[in-house]
Amino acid sequence: MAALKRSQLPAILVASDLREGEAVFAAVAGWTRDPRQALVAQDKRAAEALERFGATEFLHAKVVDPYLVAVEIGADGAPRPRHYREALRALGPSVRPDLGKQADFQI
Repeated sequence: MAALKRSQLPAILVASDLREGEAVFAAVAGWTRDPRQALVAQDKRAAEALERFGATEFLHAKVVDPYLVAVEIGADGAPRPRHYREALRALGPSVRPDLGKQADFQI
């Protein structure tokens, strides 16, 4: 497995679901497609715990390429990726904003 990428804090853990290929986010109950439900690491210890969770899930063939993504917390309390690439990944394909994740999860 490649070394996990480091990120600024606060951060969330993102990966690709091995079965569906969609971006998923570490949440209280495992993984979620909804980036608003992602666990947010506010400090180094919490970030390391998320990385360990991602590494374990990778070893159990549930996800691939788990890594931390820097976020900012919106007025509604939901994490929002700081970088354009990660914001696009969170939304899914951008050709039809009325379908899929983009329609389901307005971030």
